[in-house]
Amino acid sequence: MNNIITYLKPVPFMKRFLGVTLMLFGIFALLFLNIIFGAIFLVLGLNLASTEGSQIDITSKTYRKIWSFLGIHIGKWEPCPEFEYVSVFRTNQDQTVNVVTATTTVRTEVILLNLFYGNKNITFYQTTDKADAFKVAEHFKVVFNIDILDATEKDKVWL
Repeated sequence: MNNIITYLKPVPFMKRFLGVTLMLFGIFALLFLNIIFGAIFLVLGLNLASTEGSQIDITSKTYRKIWSFLGIHIGKWEPCPEFEYVSVFRTNQDQTVNVVTATTTVRTEVILLNLFYGNKNITFYQTTDKADAFKVAEHFKVVFNIDILDATEKDKVWL
């Protein structure tokens, strides 16, 4: 298993496409038109095409909340807090697509892994495969010496 586990919130394709388009227009405007106009479009595009998430380094027991753009992750590494347990649960992820005359929402079922400490939690992993989720949760259990809460079904079970 990889020593650094990365979770990124998904960005819809059209939002990312619009962001990259605005960035390209912003670069064009910076070079050939107005600097302020170009900078505004560049920042707007960068904001639309980027995402947030978290990374955890199992080896050094550090984590960071990240801002990511095109595979470049920015964030400050911090020591992991004393995690109490890892929760494995199902949730729905919605993606809304708008066209001039119609709107549709595509719903996908995903499994998230959250590490809890105090009254806070950090999402560190997302998958659609239950076996994969429990494999990663078991890895967290061994590394941090914590319990696993299986919340994938209606009745929650401690493992």
